[in-house]
Amino acid sequence: MGGESTTRTAPRSGGTDKGPVGGRTGQVLSGLAVALGIVLFLGGFAWGAVVYRPYTVPTSSMTPTIDAGDRVLAQRVDGGEVKRGDVVVFKQSSWGDVPMVKRVVAVGGDKVACCTDGKLTVNGKQIDESYLPKGSAAELTKIPTVTVPEGNLFLLGDERSGSLDSTAHLTDAANGTVPRKAVKGRVDAVVWPMNGMLERPTGFEPLGSLSEPGPLRLIVSAVIAGAVLVLGGAAYGPIANRARRRAGARTELAGAR
Repeated sequence: MGGESTTRTAPRSGGTDKGPVGGRTGQVLSGLAVALGIVLFLGGFAWGAVVYRPYTVPTSSMTPTIDAGDRVLAQRVDGGEVKRGDVVVFKQSSWGDVPMVKRVVAVGGDKVACCTDGKLTVNGKQIDESYLPKGSAAELTKIPTVTVPEGNLFLLGDERSGSLDSTAHLTDAANGTVPRKAVKGRVDAVVWPMNGMLERPTGFEPLGSLSEPGPLRLIVSAVIAGAVLVLGGAAYGPIANRARRRAGARTELAGAR
């Protein structure tokens, strides 16, 4: 009759909530999202810890690529994987036996010299070093032709005027070169400040292939995706409860008419 309520209630047991939110399916999917998110988030961090090692660069010898005080991530690689143009962390006793960061400009068997038309030459080819400070010379002093011993690397800083690199060790037994086994890692990115991935040194491409970037982007994507899934899944319950309360309030108002 006129005073009869039009409210219908769902069964207390044995029924299935088929509403838009709060159903069993939604709760299951929410739990799966949180679980997958935790796996991606923690797995990304664990993967990064295995593949990368952080270093703080103490000097400005790699400016403008890396400034003094910058925090970098170096991929743990074998020295045999290093190619021309790579920025590497290495430790060599004759250079002070402390971790240093320099750029590989020549590898075993290469002939490196400077300067021809103001540019570094490797195996007779002029190298376009776009990473150098704008307007700076490839080298302030002449570098005699050096043949890099097999298994060694010739290293220079990007800030050539103040870098204690291979040019400062030309009188050493290895002509300023460093064994590949001295390499501890290959720098992939500057993470503090957040300058991101290092640019590819395309000037070395005429001499051979360049190193591929490490999995840093994939690791960061996994961590971000995991965080989104965890937050989204955790937020589902409160949002669903709030939506149910609103739906219940609307039903009560409809039944009172």
